Amino acid sequence: MSNISYLGIFYLSLLIIPTLYVNHLLNVKMNKRIIISVTRMIIQLSLVGVYLQYIFDLNNNFLNVTYIIIMMLVASVSITNSTPLKKKKLYFPIFLSMALPNLFMVLFFNKMVINLNNIFDARYIITIGGMLLGNVLSGDIVGINSFFKDIDENKNVINFDLALGATQVQSIKPYVKNALTASITPTVSSMATIGLVALPGMMTGQILGGSVPLEAIMYQIAIMIAIYVTRYINILSSVYVSNKYIFDKKGQMCC
Repeated sequence: MSNISYLGIFYLSLLIIPTLYVNHLLNVKMNKRIIISVTRMIIQLSLVGVYLQYIFDLNNNFLNVTYIIIMMLVASVSITNSTPLKKKKLYFPIFLSMALPNLFMVLFFNKMVINLNNIFDARYIITIGGMLLGNVLSGDIVGINSFFKDIDENKNVINFDLALGATQVQSIKPYVKNALTASITPTVSSMATIGLVALPGMMTGQILGGSVPLEAIMYQIAIMIAIYVTRYINILSSVYVSNKYIFDKKGQMCC
């Protein structure tokens, strides 16, 4: 595979300038945000490249698991901050609802799918775990925001259902359904069009790295199924964990 030089990145970055100019002409007030985001991306990925190489070379099981847990902590904070509820109450429950299915899936994937001798191998647990987390993060944010938007817009309906004898779970069932649909629809749509509309990043990266296309395709199929299942379990557990803080001890809505 041909290496990308720093000069090549610089040339590509120059293509951002025309978009900033058009934004200026159209009064699209995003230029500062775009510049900061691109700069942060370059700095963050450069640092990741340095310390990931160190982690890969060291390949210590304890360090590898610690690193993936830190990634989950950061992701759970990001998800929790997207909710309108009191954040302190949700940090740990959201972290657990994310950590358990993600850890299970990445270890299951390493053992049962690609049959690694060491399921904690840094090159696999961190990279595959990172792909799962990235997709779960976006799915949870979309799903949870959809859930609380529906809850806020239908407070009277929920209270009416509760007054008629519905349980808390029954009263929020339609909104859990909407949250689940909003969360998994992008993944389902992606699976339906993958290979026809676009070649996904993991598969493309492997092919550029010299892998046989069929082998790259097998990896991509496996990771897409893993992403779907993990995302599905995550949004369900996150919504039901959040549900505990919608009602008070008397069963009345408190948000």
